[in-house]
Amino acid sequence: MRKLITTTTTAALLAVAMTATASDGLYLGGSATGYFLDSERTINGADESFVGGINLGHRDGNIAFEGGFGRDISGDDLDVTKADVLYYLTGGSVWTPYLVGSLSYFDRDSNNLWSGEAHTWQLGGGVGVSTMVSNNWEFRTDVRALQKINNGESGTTDAALTMAFNYYFQPAAAPVAEPAPAPVQQAAPQTRTITVRLNVEFEFDKAVVRAVYGDELAAVANAMKAHDDIDLVLEGHTDAIGTDAYNQDLSERRVAAVKAKIAQDYGIDPSRISTVGYGESRPIADNSTDEGRARNRRVVGELSFTEVVGD
Repeated sequence: MRKLITTTTTAALLAVAMTATASDGLYLGGSATGYFLDSERTINGADESFVGGINLGHRDGNIAFEGGFGRDISGDDLDVTKADVLYYLTGGSVWTPYLVGSLSYFDRDSNNLWSGEAHTWQLGGGVGVSTMVSNNWEFRTDVRALQKINNGESGTTDAALTMAFNYYFQPAAAPVAEPAPAPVQQAAPQTRTITVRLNVEFEFDKAVVRAVYGDELAAVANAMKAHDDIDLVLEGHTDAIGTDAYNQDLSERRVAAVKAKIAQDYGIDPSRISTVGYGESRPIADNSTDEGRARNRRVVGELSFTEVVGD
């Protein structure tokens, strides 16, 4: 049996070095099997036989059906006829595991047998691994347990270690490389420009920001938080009542009050807000009416930024 183990190891190393994709169709091959016969079969206890054989089978995808015949080459006169069904599992890039079920007929000529052991049927099962060493050649090895089933007798279980080389008459198809998918042309994203305006009006001669403008201040602050690359410029104005110098100072105090409100209440960095006071020099309404003067007492600012519309 040392010869069997050495041969199996050498073949396995060769199979690792040379691999190909799995093949289908009709195949013919040779096998070598070491049988370890149950001690219940023989007068002098357990026995071993080394059987060389030929295999003929057909594989279709994951399933193969195979018949074989072998003769003892170790001198113990064991002839084996068998029928196998193999189911190949999903494997890796080198080895593919498989399950095997078998029905074997032993024809044995030996003086060491108990009565009724010369001609027996065995039902077996096992596991193994397979690899394609080229496009046509497969190496396969498995271990099996074989239970005697003929004449209603039971309790006799043999073991077998098999290796086989099979030649497939239809070579494995070379893998076809799928063409690379054409690059998807991405449509240019649609954008829109959003402008947020601030207009805070003040009571006469006052620089106090009224609570009614909270929503406008919050909108400006939220835009600045979402877009840290934009800054805010605030402009302060007054009506025409009072001297130019007084109104210039008042416009600067008003714009400073709005800046402080945004920075303190909404957590905006003051360095991102610049201010300028214009006094009474830039009215937007008639200063001769109460309504016009109320519109001129103001601090204004504007933010613009671009957003992507949809996907």
